[in-house]
Amino acid sequence: MQKRTGILFYPGMILLLAVLLFPLLWQFVASIKPPSELFGDEAFRFYTSNPSLENYELVFTLRPFATYMWNSTVVAVLTTVYCIVIASFAAFAIARLHFPGKSLVLGLVLAVSMFPQIATIAPIFMFMDSVDLTNSWIGLVIPYTTFALPLAIWNLTTFYRKIPADLEEAAKIDGATIMQTFWKVFFPLAVPGTFTTAILVFIAAWNEFLFALTINTEEAWKTVPVGIALFQGQFTVPWGEIAAASVIVTIPLVIMVLIFQRRIIDGITSGAVKE
Repeated sequence: MQKRTGILFYPGMILLLAVLLFPLLWQFVASIKPPSELFGDEAFRFYTSNPSLENYELVFTLRPFATYMWNSTVVAVLTTVYCIVIASFAAFAIARLHFPGKSLVLGLVLAVSMFPQIATIAPIFMFMDSVDLTNSWIGLVIPYTTFALPLAIWNLTTFYRKIPADLEEAAKIDGATIMQTFWKVFFPLAVPGTFTTAILVFIAAWNEFLFALTINTEEAWKTVPVGIALFQGQFTVPWGEIAAASVIVTIPLVIMVLIFQRRIIDGITSGAVKE
């Protein structure tokens, strides 16, 4: 039986959307304001009398923002591909195979995901410096796996556990090996979950800040979060350029989430209801 929405449902939804979208709207308005309206009494107005795209132009002409975008894209894509490949094998083994210590492996994965980044940054930086991987893409991909790989393993394990065991038994009867069962039976069925996990890993790698700030210190290797944070000078804070850069960085993620929102929600809520 379906319940009818109350009279306060739609006003409540509009209020909720306004609260959620307010930071993004305020950020966009700040990005099109001229410098004279970013400070003083006019800074708190939710509109501008002289909208301009100058801040967007300055982001690309005064700063190597295109280089930041390229570095973030490459690092996020490499991290996603690497984590998904490793996590697919690990999740299949944990979900479908029987071996001693399986609970311990899952516990260790969960424990690693709980480590605060600040507690691991010093040894990771010393290791990367000793093998000459600082100021490189690989120097970020490796530490990014400390938080992205546990996320991928836990998410994919949930998907592999939902696949009926009868398919595994049928593959065994047909003489398939474990690898053949994985590639020809389980992996195609887990593609939606794999796709969802890939999106979540990509967003996590795209937004990472602390490792990128510490390991890649040269201008040519900085990522977008670090580049935007360092827009601030010793005596000035270019709020307009910071807002414009934030809008540019946010747009691809918003588009991706809106397109694949159903898959993301399915992935997050997978296993919430016991069947």
